[in-house]
Amino acid sequence: MPFELPDLPYAHDALAGNGMSKETLEYHHDIHHKAYVDNGNKAIVGTEWEGKSLEEIIKGTYDKNAVAQSGIFNNISQLWNHNQFWEMMSPGKSEMPSEVEAALNDSFGSVDDFKKEFAAAGAGQFGSGWAWLVKDTDGGLKVTKTENGVNPVCFGQTALLGCDVWEHSYYIDFRNKRPAYLDNFVDSLVNWENVASRM
Repeated sequence: MPFELPDLPYAHDALAGNGMSKETLEYHHDIHHKAYVDNGNKAIVGTEWEGKSLEEIIKGTYDKNAVAQSGIFNNISQLWNHNQFWEMMSPGKSEMPSEVEAALNDSFGSVDDFKKEFAAAGAGQFGSGWAWLVKDTDGGLKVTKTENGVNPVCFGQTALLGCDVWEHSYYIDFRNKRPAYLDNFVDSLVNWENVASRM
């Protein structure tokens, strides 16, 4: 079965009060995410990856020795990234569960220090990419950043939180102010219950 574009878990205008407009979601989900789905499906037809899971394709096509990845990897990884991204945001005020707060305090010193490190990773990613909070292979938490569509699946890590820093994610609402977008993301958009469910 070909991969499908998942519905947003909320209305297109549900995040507007938190800093992500209806127009951004219409472009980002309905056009950009859909393009990754459509192009990814086309790219795997007739290949060994047809019928495999997103994670299997990502792990199998990622080339750790190359910056430029294949068309299959780029589209399938971005499909996966966006599937996670929508779930990682909440239209309502999301309270941070105590286990998340404790884990962030243990790993980063404080929640505020985590937020600063996460936002700095995203702001410091040259060009397109993502900022991540991951559970590493040793079970510890750390902040990472990846170029283009590369994601924690490539490294055997568990993605707890991810923020898209491609321009299509923030330019309508924040223009070229990526740091402001990232600060707003960690302060107003994160679904902390979703983060807890991934731990």
